[in-house]
Amino acid sequence: MKKILYTLFAATLLTVTAVGCATGSRNSMGGEVTGVGGLSWAEPTPYGMVLVDRGSVNMGPAKDDSLWNIKADPRGVSVDAFWMDETEVTNSKYKQFVFWVRDSIIRERLADPAYGGNEEYRIEEDREGNPVTPHLNWAKAIPWRNANEDEQRAIESLYRTNPITGVKELDPEQLNYRYETYNHTEAARRRNRLNPERREYNTDKPVPVELPVISKDTAFINDDGEIVRQTVTRALTGPYDFVNTYIVNVYPDTTAWINDFDNAYNEPYVRMYFSHAGYNDYPVVGVSWEQASAYANWRTDFLRRSLGREGVYVEPYRLPTEAEWEYAARAGKSGNMYPWDGDLPLTEEQGCFYANFKPQEGNFVQDGQLITSKVGTYSPNAFGLYDMAGNVSEWTSTAYSESIDRITSDLNPEYRYDAALEDPYRMKRKIVRGGSWKDVAHNVRSDIRMWEYQNEQRSYIGFRCVRSRIGFAKGTRK
Repeated sequence: MKKILYTLFAATLLTVTAVGCATGSRNSMGGEVTGVGGLSWAEPTPYGMVLVDRGSVNMGPAKDDSLWNIKADPRGVSVDAFWMDETEVTNSKYKQFVFWVRDSIIRERLADPAYGGNEEYRIEEDREGNPVTPHLNWAKAIPWRNANEDEQRAIESLYRTNPITGVKELDPEQLNYRYETYNHTEAARRRNRLNPERREYNTDKPVPVELPVISKDTAFINDDGEIVRQTVTRALTGPYDFVNTYIVNVYPDTTAWINDFDNAYNEPYVRMYFSHAGYNDYPVVGVSWEQASAYANWRTDFLRRSLGREGVYVEPYRLPTEAEWEYAARAGKSGNMYPWDGDLPLTEEQGCFYANFKPQEGNFVQDGQLITSKVGTYSPNAFGLYDMAGNVSEWTSTAYSESIDRITSDLNPEYRYDAALEDPYRMKRKIVRGGSWKDVAHNVRSDIRMWEYQNEQRSYIGFRCVRSRIGFAKGTRK
């Protein structure tokens, strides 16, 4: 029987409900149009996030640097307000994602007839007996300690016995998360409208006859239990052509500590960095851009489910754009080379370091750290954000291109390219920012752009999330 290796998907194609919207107009005022009233509504501060008010900054290096062959080419951009994680996502927070995926798969299997078929783990009807979209029953606890024979098999099917140590451990290869996203940007483009008369407004030109061609990502589990990823290119048929499906293995690559460094004894980090509670407050690493994007999607769905109401719209968690990241890192100051004032990575008076990086050749510990440090160890920047320089480099949502500065807008700039599986590997590069614990001072600058392949998992790359702020941001910085 086909194994179920995926969790409930989280579609971002939402039914938007008007929150606090009045049903009628204001008083007629003698027949004058006065507008439709509504209740005021303030978005609460998302947990662990700080508000970055809208503003502008000159992106990129402001000075020539002959040593690093950098030419000054600053470019003014503006970004709207957004919430940003005050620290990088920690091992502890990412473990919550991993364990949620684990528990989802176990509940799916507990409801599977092959493991006893306990219907209490799946909800297919509401309280009145009306059919609903099947989903897992999270109120039904997993019987970790008192499982019967079928339930025990369902739980243990997600674990494996280490052939060397004989220890029973979670099987990372089974931890696959399935989700769907709706590409609002492509769906909104005039060229992709279903009504041909609305694709071309110039009345001197004929109404387009040919259907637009779209490209969408899809994924499924085949009969052998393998993840199959495909990019479908076809004529537009309807709004669901902008729904993309992904299946992502969520477990970090703990072996990155060895594969990133030849001839180094980093085995303890392989065994302990993600699994040991002593590293809970350290930034998660070994996570690809694809995994970080899946985490952001799950985090949105997790919040939406906690609200307990159908059709409630929440701004999604996502990776920051490169422009948002640089603006936040520089605290909105175009003159800042780093997240702090000045051009040095340490105080001149006491010689105290502002960040976790590699101060000298072969000397990682001069700043008090060896590898990563606990998030929030160093002082935050003026926006209240920690570790925007050093500790770990951070994924952004922005695709890398040598011509990115010439092709992106100066208003909320973003370059998105969803690479197809068959695309050349160079088309699968994403921008990372901030530098890491292994980098010299130059590479932890806020104005320096770097990139990595979207499926790579490094011991020095992590991430943090953002959410767009709804409405006007009071106290906007100038």
